[in-house]
Amino acid sequence: MNSQKKFPRAFSFEFFPPKDDDGRAGLRDAINQLAPLKPKFFSVTFGAGGGIRAGTYETVKEIQARGLTAAPHITCTGTTRADVKQLLRSYRELGIGRIVALRGDRPKDAPAAGDFSHANELVAFIRAETGRHFHIEVAAYPEIHPEAPSAATDLENFARKVRAGADSAITQYFYNPDAYRRFVDDCEALGLDIPIVPGIMPITNYKQLARFSDGCGAEIPRWVRKRLEGYGDDLDALRAFGLDVTTALCEKLLAAGAPGLHFYTLNRAGAARALWERLGL
Repeated sequence: MNSQKKFPRAFSFEFFPPKDDDGRAGLRDAINQLAPLKPKFFSVTFGAGGGIRAGTYETVKEIQARGLTAAPHITCTGTTRADVKQLLRSYRELGIGRIVALRGDRPKDAPAAGDFSHANELVAFIRAETGRHFHIEVAAYPEIHPEAPSAATDLENFARKVRAGADSAITQYFYNPDAYRRFVDDCEALGLDIPIVPGIMPITNYKQLARFSDGCGAEIPRWVRKRLEGYGDDLDALRAFGLDVTTALCEKLLAAGAPGLHFYTLNRAGAARALWERLGL
C-alpha cells in the first residue's frame, strides 16, 4: 500500500436524492450537520428513472448553491450518449468539477436499455466529450464485485476504468481491512497509480445492513453479524457496538496509508459525525 501514502487525504460523504418533503428536510438537516466538517465533496447517487435523475440534479444544485462541492453520480444503466451529454453540459453550467461514473445496478427483471454496458465505456465517453474538465471517480470492490467470475477478472475490469481516464476510486464498503490492503497491493502491481479511498458504512440498523450486504457482496464478518443479531431491539447497544467496529476499521485503514475515507450516510448525519469525532478528523 506504499503507493497510497503519497496522495493527500480526502474525506467525503454520500447522499441520495430525497423522494418527498420529509426526505428533503432530513437531507438539509444532514447537510447542515456535515458541512462544518469541510469535506472534500458530497456525492449524490443517481437512478435509472427520470424523476430520480431530476432529484440528483436538484440535490447537486442545492449543495453547490450553499458554497459546498457536489459530485453527482452518473450510471450506465438506462443511459444514452445524448443523456450523458446533456448531464455533462448541465453540470458544467452549475460549476461541477467532479463526477462519479458507475455502471449502476442492473434491474433483475430485464436489462435496461442504454448506450453503455460498462463503466470504462462511460469514463472514456466523458473524457472524449469534456477532456480533463471533470475529476472522475469510479468504483472499486476490495471483496470482489458480486458478478465477477474471479478476483483476476474483477481487477482487470477495474484496470480498464483507470486506463480509460479515471482519476480516483471509491470502494464498496467493507469491514475487513485486509481485503482493502490486498486490493491496493494488486493494483500497485499492475501500475494503477490512483487514490483508492475506502467506502465506510456506519452500522446503525442490522437488518438494513444485512440486506444491503447480501445484495452488493460486502461481507459482514461472522463475529460482527452474531453480535449484531444478539442485540435484538436494543438499538442503543447495537449502535454503540457498530461505532466501535467502524472506528477501529477506519483507524486501521488510515494507519495503513489510506488516502481518506468516504462515508455512506444514508442521508443521516449522526453516525458519520460520531465516527468523525472519534477519529479526531
